[in-house]
Amino acid sequence: MTKATIAKKATKTDRVLTLLKRKQGASIEELTKATGWLPHTARAAMTGLRKKGQTIERASVDGVSRYSIPAGA
Repeated sequence: MTKATIAKKATKTDRVLTLLKRKQGASIEELTKATGWLPHTARAAMTGLRKKGQTIERASVDGVSRYSIPAGA
């Protein structure tokens, strides 16, 4: 197999981005379940994404913080 035929393996950061791009976004609990990370690591990953230029919004829904990347951002 050549390097061109090997598909890129999805990283945990890719999973975080996918969850954050959903209309409803994601809670810390959803992010930790998807990645196996502890809550502080999931928050640190979002900080890293912000430093790379991503816009991440936080909203409180029924007392739970939900994070999302707005459409078009």
